Amino acid sequence: MTGMGRNCPWLRTFVSGKISRLKVTGLPTHVQRLLLICPELLAAAGIEPFERVEIYSLTSTARIATYVFPGATKASFTLNGGAALHFSLGDQVAVVAYREEETFTGANCVIVDPPTTQLRKCCDTRSKRKGATRGKA
Repeated sequence: MTGMGRNCPWLRTFVSGKISRLKVTGLPTHVQRLLLICPELLAAAGIEPFERVEIYSLTSTARIATYVFPGATKASFTLNGGAALHFSLGDQVAVVAYREEETFTGANCVIVDPPTTQLRKCCDTRSKRKGATRGKA
């Protein structure tokens, strides 16, 4: 598909990775790095450290956009600084990353099964992503 009579493709924003059912375990407002998450979860969902993500509460109406920082243990997920003001301890959240491309080529989704924090991959389409352009949606 081309746009406006030019040979440039229309890029759309699609989900590239999602971590669902994370439980908020810490809300320190004095820490500068806004979101600490387990590197294993990031890798499983295909989310890069320092990538822009959106955080959606599954237990309230809170939604924010921020950047992920690796460093939390598998069983912890902390929202720090200003991000901590929008959520409550125990909230379940989804962390979602996006990319821009012409057509959807798949996404990686990880579901955290509380209280064991076991990971379940609900889709893994990494091999289909050839030519995808990561965007800052």
